[in-house]
Amino acid sequence: MKRTERPPLSASAYADQSYYIQIQRNLNAQFEIDHDRKRRFMIMTYGCQMNEHDSEKLTGMLGEMGYVEALKKEDADLIIFNTCCVRENAELRVYGNLGALKPLKKKNPDLRIVVCGCMMQQPHVVEEIKAKYAHVSLVFGTHNLHQFPHLLSQTYTSSHLLVDVWDSEGEVIEGLPVTRKVGIKAYVNIMYGCNNFCTYCIVPYTRGRERSRTPESIVREIEGLVRDGAKEVTLLGQNVNSYGRGLEPSADSTGEGFEAVKDFPSLLERVSQIEGLKRIRFMTSHPKDISDELIEVMARCENICEYLHLPVQSGSDKVLKAMNRHYTKGQYLDILERARRRIPGLAVTTDIIVGFPGETEADHEETMSLIEEARYDSAFTFMYSIRTGTPAAEREDQVPEDVKHARFDRMLKRMNDIVIEKNKVHVGETYEVLVEQQGKDGEGTLIGRTRHNHLVAFEGPLDLVGAFAMVKITKSKNFSLVGDIVEVLA
Repeated sequence: MKRTERPPLSASAYADQSYYIQIQRNLNAQFEIDHDRKRRFMIMTYGCQMNEHDSEKLTGMLGEMGYVEALKKEDADLIIFNTCCVRENAELRVYGNLGALKPLKKKNPDLRIVVCGCMMQQPHVVEEIKAKYAHVSLVFGTHNLHQFPHLLSQTYTSSHLLVDVWDSEGEVIEGLPVTRKVGIKAYVNIMYGCNNFCTYCIVPYTRGRERSRTPESIVREIEGLVRDGAKEVTLLGQNVNSYGRGLEPSADSTGEGFEAVKDFPSLLERVSQIEGLKRIRFMTSHPKDISDELIEVMARCENICEYLHLPVQSGSDKVLKAMNRHYTKGQYLDILERARRRIPGLAVTTDIIVGFPGETEADHEETMSLIEEARYDSAFTFMYSIRTGTPAAEREDQVPEDVKHARFDRMLKRMNDIVIEKNKVHVGETYEVLVEQQGKDGEGTLIGRTRHNHLVAFEGPLDLVGAFAMVKITKSKNFSLVGDIVEVLA
């Protein structure tokens, strides 16, 4: 097993992969001659938007190597699991799906099975795969994604499992090809890693410390996306509010407004000036770092959506302190009050964890109280899951599973009731909707999202996908809206 402490990297790190890309392209060209088809791949992605974006990069690299995407795993010559380790359920699904591939590998010995992503940064997971999943071809982590062409090439010259996991992050690698799933919307990483070390979270150990991309590279990537038809971008980071800390100005940080980009509010304002970019979102914001400057930029810039994802995790000050969150319930609610006062109609979503070690009924009631006061538009809710290697996993006061389930069910019911109540308020109102795709009812139906991130279903022709339309809301469902097109916007 290869684990490198801190590999030396250069700005041309991905360009150095061209040799292996050409090798794979040649192999795949010969495969097409021999089999009258191209080699096919399938990627199964678990976890957050950052994992989704990493899968887009893997897809881009595979395209350069001559692969095409398979519609089902039985047709694939290469299957990749891009994994998440934030929740135990995601890990269990990976193990289950890996096990289910054994018969497929037996039937097709040339099948390559690759496992990458956050789970692989945990040594005990790698040992589990080595011990129980001998049919896997390659394991690598989050820090050497750019080396994928080289690593994949090695699997074709070896019959043994190849493991290459770097213990820590290197420099930010630019220039990786990306194949976007939806052309009108795109995710753009502005930074990688996290320095917060919340006691329940494994991310700083799997994604490494914070590294910010230069504003020039971010802006130029988005400009390219807009030229290719993107109408909306979401800026991604584990904590976007800490963007820019420790970022040294690059040689061309002059002109074009780059010299003024020193933190996230100034980056957001610079991005808002990109011609043709209609909508901007971002996630995730850490409450301890959100600033009045950010709220002002959101209020001032027309193409920044009136939407804020602000994870709270708990309503108990005692639990928040044990989580190492660095804010109180009162401080959090004050942020919401200031943001809603400055940005009328602001939609707010959150993350909440139920059953953190040591959480009492009184603590849980504080969370219930917060939900009543905050009145979220939506929430991602989780039962606490032990993550090996985190401080919270070592605590002896773990909350019993039945207690966690009872609290979770009670919290979820109240949260859903509030979301349903808030959705009813939109009936009769008209909103700008970005038409994203055909609806689940097939031809003649469409779905899209408002600036507030509300999902709306309505009737219309498929050629409206990618356009903006004014839609009058006629009905509220539990977690979505239904409407009629009033006007198609130019």
